Amino acid sequence: MIPGEIFAAEGELELNAGRNAIALEVANTGDRPIQVGSHYHFFETNEALKFDRARAKGMRLDIPAGTAVRFEPGQSRTVRLTPYLGDREAHGFQGKVSGKLGRAAKTSATNEGPASISRSAYVHMFGPTVGDKVRLADTDLFIEVEKDHTTYGEEVKFGGGKVIRDGMGQSQRTRAQGAVDTVITNALIVDHWGIVKADIGLKDGRIVAIGKAGNPDIQPNVDIIIGPATEAIAGEGKIVTAGGMDCHVHFICPQQVDEALYSGVTTMMGGGTGPAHGTFATTITPGAWHIGRMLQAAEGLPMNLGFFGKGNTSKPAAIREQVEAGACGLKMHEDWGTTPAAIDNCLSVADRMDVQVAIHTDTLNESGFVETTRAAFKGRAIAAFHTEGAGGGHAPDIIKLCGEKNVLPSSTNPTMPYTVNTVDEHLDMLMVCHHLDKAIAEDVAFAESRIRKETIAAEDSLHDMGAFSMMSSDSQAMGRVGEVVIRTWQTADKMKKQRGRLKEEQGDNDNVRVKRYVAKYTINPAITHGISRHVGSVEVGK
Repeated sequence: MIPGEIFAAEGELELNAGRNAIALEVANTGDRPIQVGSHYHFFETNEALKFDRARAKGMRLDIPAGTAVRFEPGQSRTVRLTPYLGDREAHGFQGKVSGKLGRAAKTSATNEGPASISRSAYVHMFGPTVGDKVRLADTDLFIEVEKDHTTYGEEVKFGGGKVIRDGMGQSQRTRAQGAVDTVITNALIVDHWGIVKADIGLKDGRIVAIGKAGNPDIQPNVDIIIGPATEAIAGEGKIVTAGGMDCHVHFICPQQVDEALYSGVTTMMGGGTGPAHGTFATTITPGAWHIGRMLQAAEGLPMNLGFFGKGNTSKPAAIREQVEAGACGLKMHEDWGTTPAAIDNCLSVADRMDVQVAIHTDTLNESGFVETTRAAFKGRAIAAFHTEGAGGGHAPDIIKLCGEKNVLPSSTNPTMPYTVNTVDEHLDMLMVCHHLDKAIAEDVAFAESRIRKETIAAEDSLHDMGAFSMMSSDSQAMGRVGEVVIRTWQTADKMKKQRGRLKEEQGDNDNVRVKRYVAKYTINPAITHGISRHVGSVEVGK
């Protein structure tokens, strides 16, 4: 097993399909080598190359995009040329032609068949295409490319002698005329909506197009314009996903941001004020003053950050004050008193002010059992953190909330996936995080009531079924901020081994399961917390 290995389908891919190619005899009469790239206007090549130039006007080499033909001094060879398409305008090169080329000449096809490339060679140059499969890291999960937006033979690549050069894959168009700021070329997009090969165009820091990039003057089917103002990022052989979201973070120190970024997380939501005991235990930034200071601190960090205000109050005024101060949501935590009256009040204010409520329910069952809390929801949407219960919540059956239509359940990564040391590490961690005392029997009983191997083991299967829909870290309380993404895929891999392929799968791949799991740290938390217009998926506008 090779991590990340690509399995190319058998056969060949036709290049520049549907075009008539011509054959020309070309001789290098110079004393130095000449190398011509795939998209260079052959009519305007070095004068030391001798051939019928009139026939080459509006033509380029009929070879894989980004490759080249080299002519050594004194060498003669036959090359195939294919016509430019698109708007058929030539600009740049030697400046011999600047404008319309007219209609492509009606040429006779060569005696050879169409230009082609083996699928294995194509994968090496441009990454996988439709029908090819990729192993995700060192797992037994395999994705298969469902669609490719490219035109074979017209791919864009950056580099010496490649396609994205003036007059070739790069047009003359300005930013105001539609050229993008950045293009990601030949990327394999893995998202909740599909597994697709495409170029991605960015402008003003957002995605403006997913499709085929290039120069519409000479290339067909271009919907992402590359111009002189465009930066290029090579996506060949890379997977592009939405930046991960971690929506359960105890903001204790700014170094969490670096660790999260290294792991692929670009949005962090939670609460805290730094190394305070309230922050160690609860993801809450309480009150307008603290919220203001945390928002100021966030300006210097390269991360999308959102802060939850404290929802534990039975009167609305203090909650309104926090939302107006910039809280992106509200968190209710048992360590501040998650009573039925506080739940009802918090949800009522949140509905009026259009923010989400996240809840850590009452492990003590002090005001009632899980049914009492469920009744306090009154059918209103709420995000239930660590719904399995090891992170806290009604003991021993908080997990049943994942079956409620209005409850949006999530896991925190220390319990995911369930394996040999999962239970053993939790008790000490819990005692520290929640400021408990091992000398007090009731504190120990409180901690032990939360760690149940049966519900922790069930959590994996509930994720695989889709009953649990989100993953987060609970950093730096019980969880690990750098492991949201990796623990998600470890769980997916474990579930395939234990439960087999999902019945919804079609073909010899794991596309459905992969889409389900990538959604757990991208689009699902983005929808839950009301920011899916901006982040959470690889889609136009985000």
